[in-house]
Amino acid sequence: MNTFSAKPADLHHDWHLVDAAGVPLGRLASTVAQLIRGKHKPTFTPHLDGGDYVVIVNAAKVKLTGRKLDQKRYFKHSGYMGHEQFVPLKPVMGEHPERVIERAVFGMLPKNSLAKQRLRGKLKVYAGEVHPHQAQQPKPFAIKVST
Repeated sequence: MNTFSAKPADLHHDWHLVDAAGVPLGRLASTVAQLIRGKHKPTFTPHLDGGDYVVIVNAAKVKLTGRKLDQKRYFKHSGYMGHEQFVPLKPVMGEHPERVIERAVFGMLPKNSLAKQRLRGKLKVYAGEVHPHQAQQPKPFAIKVST
């Protein structure tokens, strides 16, 4: 038996529509990262971009468990000594809720050239219900939420 390795001609990219309302942020990010990489497909090949496009709506209604809204801070550094900045989650969630989901999903993608060049462009996040990707006919993808 030979191990199957997908060729670029074998790949097909679907479009998925995910509703983030009431879904915990980590569960949403890990599920979307698997869809973007293509790990849900039997033709998964690590060195090829076999994943699907994901459109996330209602990013402003994502669920944050515990006290993350008050305690979580994002770190960034300018490269100069002492120039680190810590941005709390609450103002980011108020102004740009799509960035919170993007950052969580990108943190769960592999840190390699494929992720930086190709996979980052497969995620489309919108704060409300409306998105401009109706022409692609995205299929609804439900994420199970345990109660």
